[in-house]
Amino acid sequence: MATILVVDDEEGVRSFVAEALETAGHRVTQAADGDAAARLLDRQSFQLLVTDLKMPGLDGMALLRKVKAEQPETEVLVLTAHGSVDGAVEAMKLGALDYLQKPVSGPDEIRLLAARAAERFALRALRDRANEDEEAQVPPLAYGAPAMEPVVAALRKVAPTQASVLLLGESGTGKEVAARAVHRWSRRHAGPFVAVNCAAVAETLLESELFGHEKGAFTGATETRRGRLELAAGGTFFLDEIAEMRPALQAKLLRVIEERRFERVGGSRTLDADVRWIAATNRDLDEMLSSGTLREDLYHRLAVFPVRMPSLHERREDIPALARTLLRRIGAALGRPAPVLDRGAEELIHRAEWPGNIRELANALERAAILAEGGVLTAELLRAGPRPRTLAAPDVPSAAARAAARSGRTLEELERAAIEHALARHGGHRQRAADELGIGVRTLYDKLKRYGLS
Repeated sequence: MATILVVDDEEGVRSFVAEALETAGHRVTQAADGDAAARLLDRQSFQLLVTDLKMPGLDGMALLRKVKAEQPETEVLVLTAHGSVDGAVEAMKLGALDYLQKPVSGPDEIRLLAARAAERFALRALRDRANEDEEAQVPPLAYGAPAMEPVVAALRKVAPTQASVLLLGESGTGKEVAARAVHRWSRRHAGPFVAVNCAAVAETLLESELFGHEKGAFTGATETRRGRLELAAGGTFFLDEIAEMRPALQAKLLRVIEERRFERVGGSRTLDADVRWIAATNRDLDEMLSSGTLREDLYHRLAVFPVRMPSLHERREDIPALARTLLRRIGAALGRPAPVLDRGAEELIHRAEWPGNIRELANALERAAILAEGGVLTAELLRAGPRPRTLAAPDVPSAAARAAARSGRTLEELERAAIEHALARHGGHRQRAADELGIGVRTLYDKLKRYGLS
């Protein structure tokens, strides 16, 4: 099934084409002229545009140029009167897929061309998704750890619905990979997956990045620009680090989610927000809501279906398979055969804490692969990075062990004291305390539970 816009000022032709396509299972919208079609194209995306060339007002050629400039992924079929083939040929030079001469001989011809256009659109979407998967910086969603089984089951259940999903968990646990999995398993899989990291965009530019802007909306806005939300039409919109968005923009986002409409910055034209919402954060929810960092009403809109991604510490069984997948990708990126881990390196990566989770593991392996000679990664190469605490050699006492020996206290006693002091210094703020201690907030929660600390 394709989403199709049919444009013709002759009602009989327009109705005939629309009916032929609808009976073939396509979702069809009609427009009586080019101006009406332009307004529809400003509000939503279509997989196929079928347009007459000769129309009053905005003609088919101008409509074709507009579509190819603003929605280049949309396929275009043009209708032309007998004897006006030159115009159709010119349209194909501008990017039209094919043309039909009026009067259209029968429904089968238009259905065949529409099926061809829908197939091209779908193949392009598959290719784009394959490229996205190849470019991903972390491996696939799950291997075999028990901690991941309920996560994958939950994501598969929610994927076919339109429910908003909120992904929780420490940084580097694969929240974007999970969001992409939901998109692939959803009914919107043929549409785009568009991601915005709210922490990676300057606060003053985030609104324009999300919603786009009109020419002259602010200093430097020299041309109209479509926002990420507009580019995600028909697909999935992923907002990473949602708590980094300022409260005023959170209020505007809440209205967009509720009304499914928005305007570009500096614009008055209302556009449709036809997307499936997925958001993510690595922050502590209770603290964000109590401090007002995240609006409670926005949280309830986004967290229809919350899912927590486990840390790498909770899925140690997956580390060998994760490492092998990462090394294959690292080798491909370096133009070499996939590096391999020797026995000492395998033991080391399995023993390490990896507070940075999969992202930290990937960085350590890539760094070691660059240094490796002969394609073999050793424990010494893995320890060459900036985290000697995480990858301490087994035969060398750690600084903590030496401190415990000097103080006459156990490592557990020292660790408990360090946690208490960090929490006291930060007024009980767990995320800041975890950052100071160099551990993930989930790891901190586990330790608080272990030591009976509130």
